Amino acid sequence: MSRPVALVTGASSGIGEALAHALAEQGEDLLLVARRQSELLRVQGEIVAATGRFVAIAVLDLERADAAEAVAAALREQGLSVRHLVNNAGFGLAGDMADLPASGQIGMVDLNCRALLALTLAFLPEIRENEGGVLNVASVAGFTPGPGLAVYYASKAFVVSLTRALAFEERESGIRVCALCPGPVPTGFGTRAGFGKSGVIAVTRPLSARDVAHIGLAGYFGRRTVVVPGMIPRLMVAILSVLPTRMVLPVLARAQRQRRQK
Repeated sequence: MSRPVALVTGASSGIGEALAHALAEQGEDLLLVARRQSELLRVQGEIVAATGRFVAIAVLDLERADAAEAVAAALREQGLSVRHLVNNAGFGLAGDMADLPASGQIGMVDLNCRALLALTLAFLPEIRENEGGVLNVASVAGFTPGPGLAVYYASKAFVVSLTRALAFEERESGIRVCALCPGPVPTGFGTRAGFGKSGVIAVTRPLSARDVAHIGLAGYFGRRTVVVPGMIPRLMVAILSVLPTRMVLPVLARAQRQRRQK
């Protein structure tokens, strides 16, 4: 009989690492997936020492076309099945689309969208069997177009839309389906995206990755479909829902330029 686990992608740092810790604290066994073996081993050791839970790792690049098959093979090799799927892996690249390399932008879609969808489709049957769910890490960026970070914003809109639709489709199955939509969080995301010290982060006093993880899991286990941690991010989403897009776009474009200059 297989051991049910929470499968967490992008678990080597930031929100993914924090979600892995929080799930273990709630009694879940884990399979952690990321590219960096050294960081995965660090996280694995810290969680085992802190909680005593079973923690397996799989070193994989989820931008690969066969990523879902590779994850499934890792599960089979270790006698595991998926109860909770946490699709956290993702990245952004800042700049105008015409100025950024096509390979990076396509890779963003591969990781943020295609891998998330492929993993969800691959493991949905066993998630149902294990009475678990799918937690997709999106962003407040998923609620508006974002010039200067266009492909990233579009990828997160895909995640929010997909999650809402899947939650409706699975309403009779009993599984949980939730999109966690944080605002800016001080993690390694900004460095990879190409930002300096973010003016947005400095103004909004962001929640920590740990705070976001605990709020997100409370919403997930509470069967909420969309969770936006923090008062200011929730206010941002509310404002975006009523302002015309033509008013929002110039403000966002200016904010992204300022973030890249800091």
